[in-house]
Amino acid sequence: MTALQTQHLAKRYGRRPALSDCTLDIPAGHIVGLVGPNGAGKTTLLNLAAGQLTPTAGEITVLGEEPGSKSALAKVGFVAQGTPTYGTLGVADHLRLGARMNPRWDADMAHDRIRRLGLDPAMQARQLSAGQRAQLALTLGIAKRPELLLLDEPVAALDPLARREFLQTLMEAAVESELSVVLSSHLVSDVERVCDYLIVLVDSRVRLAGPLDELLESHRLLTGSRRDPAELPAEQRLVTASHTDRQSSLVVRTDAPVHDPSWTVNRLSLEDLVIAYMRDGAVHDHAAPATGPNLKVLR
Repeated sequence: MTALQTQHLAKRYGRRPALSDCTLDIPAGHIVGLVGPNGAGKTTLLNLAAGQLTPTAGEITVLGEEPGSKSALAKVGFVAQGTPTYGTLGVADHLRLGARMNPRWDADMAHDRIRRLGLDPAMQARQLSAGQRAQLALTLGIAKRPELLLLDEPVAALDPLARREFLQTLMEAAVESELSVVLSSHLVSDVERVCDYLIVLVDSRVRLAGPLDELLESHRLLTGSRRDPAELPAEQRLVTASHTDRQSSLVVRTDAPVHDPSWTVNRLSLEDLVIAYMRDGAVHDHAAPATGPNLKVLR
């Protein structure tokens, strides 16, 4: 089954594109990291998937359903940016509200999670720490028993310990409930910790998507004496190129070994991979280097 599928999906606000020509086919069963700079289109994509927005163009389905339809609403959980809760409602009130609004609500799971998290059912949400509110919001999202859980920057405001605890809880829930998850974040370390599938959005466009292990395996950093990247073999697709007077550093995508002995070949970290495509997108869209005068991208 496909968790999320889009075809040439676009969303515009007046003349400003929030999402452009987005085509994705994400299999079910993955924890997907949706990364990119602020304003890249991450929140827009998640709101479209949750049925909170309607597309300007193109198509989108979640679990084979139209977002926002009665059937999709029952299968999709959405924790919006800021992990929203109702400040004057108690923890127990949130659970009762969740039970009334969700036909697949798992009350036993919800109460057990609240107990294990050490949350006082009588406390109002505004009395909780940011980490506790995030955990409450996650509990509400999971206890509706969704097949797909959408999380928009759920840990952005949390301290490192609360962030780690939240992500650990998310991984456990995904395994226990066989969830598909799409998690947006600008923190690559968080994505690396929990995700097995990656989408990179830059300037409203998808720059990279696929299983994380495969993406890391198919990219290499080549370092050597300065040369024209146009001389690369056809099977090595250039992502970014940076140069000094004497040296070139190229990020390439290739499924074949690099045999040229004049290159020093290294694997990329996830952070290096994401930054390479963020630079690629910035240069491609704006025709100007993203960082520094010596960066250029050739396609």
